[in-house]
Amino acid sequence: MNKLTLPLVSIFSIITLASCGDQKKAETTKVEPQKELVEEKVIKSILTAEEQAEMTPQEIIGRLKKGNENFVNNNLTQRDHSEQRRKSMIGQYPKAIVLSCVDSRVPVEDVFDLGIGDIFVARVAGNIENPDIVGSMEFATAVAGSKVVIVMGHTACGAVKSAIDQVDAKALNMESLADLLDEIEPAVNETELEGERSSKNLDFTNSVINNNAVRTVKNIREASPTLAKMEDEGNIMIVSAVYDMESGRVNFNKD
Repeated sequence: MNKLTLPLVSIFSIITLASCGDQKKAETTKVEPQKELVEEKVIKSILTAEEQAEMTPQEIIGRLKKGNENFVNNNLTQRDHSEQRRKSMIGQYPKAIVLSCVDSRVPVEDVFDLGIGDIFVARVAGNIENPDIVGSMEFATAVAGSKVVIVMGHTACGAVKSAIDQVDAKALNMESLADLLDEIEPAVNETELEGERSSKNLDFTNSVINNNAVRTVKNIREASPTLAKMEDEGNIMIVSAVYDMESGRVNFNKD
């Protein structure tokens, strides 16, 4: 009995090990297609001239809104940035230009779920226009073919709060900052709301933030006959929006 038991045990062990080996091979075989599927979903291409030309301003805004939904739902598109970087060396055909505040908590490309070559981004505290920025918008649209100009403010904007509270930047030897806050002041003065006119009044502050973005759009149209004409002809759209820091949602205005 003892002599028979040992071979049987050995044979059983070999069969068991072989079965485990086969099972591992089967598991490996099952995993590979899943990896390939994930890799196929990674975006490696960039926007082409043909794709840019085919899109209307309204369609672009629709795509930006969809991208923002992805951001809000933590469902950003996977991208191969190395491959996109290499392909973008051929040229760039962004669909829009966004004027945003410099605030580090507003990641513009991520907010709209965009990658390399998708949009131009201009940034300045308080998202106000100036000749250089307007010139950049003219380049983005009339030269590079972008069809949407967005002025995007954001909640809890420090520049707007400082303008509301009439911070004396000159007393702090910051002449340039004082000039910037002066550009935001008209939006403060034009905002009508009951209650305390200070940054502690959240409703008032949010209204000023929105009005500042709307006012900037108006100023851009006045500063650039080129952009105004392109918009009148339906070739571009110039719109304002406000990014909600808490929800991550971008709310567009009807300018």
